[in-house]
Amino acid sequence: MKNKFVKRMMTMTAATMISIGLLAGCGQEEASDPGNTQADTNVSSDTDTTIQGGDGETQAVQAGADVSELEVHFGDNGDAFMMRLEDNDTARAIAGYVGTSDWRLPIYERDDDADYSVLQYYDIPSRYEIPSKPQTVTKAKAGDVYYSDPNRIVLYYQDAEISEEYTKIGTFDATEEFVTAVAENPELEGWGNKIILISRP
Repeated sequence: MKNKFVKRMMTMTAATMISIGLLAGCGQEEASDPGNTQADTNVSSDTDTTIQGGDGETQAVQAGADVSELEVHFGDNGDAFMMRLEDNDTARAIAGYVGTSDWRLPIYERDDDADYSVLQYYDIPSRYEIPSKPQTVTKAKAGDVYYSDPNRIVLYYQDAEISEEYTKIGTFDATEEFVTAVAENPELEGWGNKIILISRP
């Protein structure tokens, strides 16, 4: 009787130890799983933007092939202005990436050589691969939008004489409302930067 009791206690102890080991292993597997959605809950929508499978640049170009315009807001609450896109792979890639997630980009005024009374520029995160075929540009008209390698969008909201290597990606109608919206885009309170929002219409 005593031996049966000891054997039963040993069997229960062994079963308990195996169960604890299995549960601990499952917890570690879940924590290390890169697809675990709980681990991604604090990731902003901006970092979720990817083109799945194959060459991301090629897929972005294909995804933007049928897009002729993008909607742009200067400031979080600014009016919408339409940018007509050029027929090239640079514009198509940007439209393709914007199609997966709207872009909310900061506006910087840090370059000593830039004339901010005629232009603004917006840096695109480096994870986006954007093709370009730059050409020398000597005159920019108000409303012209260019891509500057690496990963920068340059908008001219006033006419300018320049000498830059750019790929043109689009054009705005340079109405008085447009120029005012660009020039008077307010800085975000407590941040010191302005914001531009780019999305598909």
